[in-house]
Amino acid sequence: MPDSNSTASRRRRSERDQLDLFRALPGDLAPRDAQDLMAYPFFSLAKSKRNVPIDFRAGTITIRVEAAPEHGMATIWDADVLIWAASQIVEDRNAGLKTSRLMATTLYEILTFVGRGTSVRDYDRLKAALDRLQSTTVMTSMRQPSERRRHRFSWINEWKETADLHGHPRGIELILPDWFYTGVLDEALVLTIDRAYFDLTGGLERWLYRLVRKHGGRQNGGWSFDLVHLHAKSGSLSPLKHFAYDLRQIVRRQTLPSYRLIITHDPNGEERLNFAAVPIGPLSKRLRKRGLVLPAGDKL
Repeated sequence: MPDSNSTASRRRRSERDQLDLFRALPGDLAPRDAQDLMAYPFFSLAKSKRNVPIDFRAGTITIRVEAAPEHGMATIWDADVLIWAASQIVEDRNAGLKTSRLMATTLYEILTFVGRGTSVRDYDRLKAALDRLQSTTVMTSMRQPSERRRHRFSWINEWKETADLHGHPRGIELILPDWFYTGVLDEALVLTIDRAYFDLTGGLERWLYRLVRKHGGRQNGGWSFDLVHLHAKSGSLSPLKHFAYDLRQIVRRQTLPSYRLIITHDPNGEERLNFAAVPIGPLSKRLRKRGLVLPAGDKL
C-alpha cells in the first residue's frame, strides 16, 4: 500500500510544478477585498482559539468552516493576508502582468502592507496566521453550478520559508486555492477598501466594516439588516443579546471609516442596523486623486 505521506508530498510537488511563480511587487497598493469573503461568515471574530465549526445556510448558499485543533480557526485578522494577496493580483493584472496562485514575497512586505509592526513577535504572529489559514478548511456551495455541488479548500494550500544559497532567509512562497484566486480574477467580485480598515482592532468591527462596504457602497439611502440576520451572518459564538450590545457600542462610537451607522426599529419593534456612505468633500476627493486617501465607496 502506498505511503499516504509520500502520496501527499507528490501531490504538492505536482501542483507546484504546474504553476508559474508570481513574485509580488513591493509598493503602496490599494487594498482590495474579495466580496464573497466580505458578505459571509468565513472567519473567527475572536482572538482566542476557536475550534467550533461555522455552519451557515441562506437559500442555496451553504458554508461550513472547520478548524484544526492544533491551530484553531483562521481569524478575521489572518484574512489580512488574503487582502494583501487579492491586492497584488488585481494590481498586477491591471498592469498587464501575469499572475499565479503560487506567490513569492516576504513577511516584511505583508506586515507593512497591512499596517503592522516588524518585530520578531510580529513575524511569529504572521507565521501562526499562515498556519491557521492553511489548516482551516472550508466547504461551500458558492459559485458552484448546482447547490448540491460542494467545493472544499483551505485558504492557503501550502506555504514555506525560502533561503538563498548561503542559507539566509529570503522570504516565503505560498499557494492560494483556486476558489479564492478565481474569485479575485473576476473584477465584479472584488472591491477596494479603506486603508483605515487595518486600524480597526475589534473582530466584530472588522467584520461589520467588510459587510457594510459590500452592501452599502454609495447607494442612495444605504442599506439595512435586522440584528437577528446580522448575528447569523457573522458566525459569531456570542449570544444574540451580547452581539446586539456590542453592535450598539460600535454604532455609538461610529468607528467604521467612511460610513455612518444608525439603529432603528421596524414596525414590529425589531432592531435594524442602517448604514450609508458618508459624503466625500472636495478636499477628500483631491487627496484621493493623489492616492493619499483610498476610496471607501467606489469599486476598482
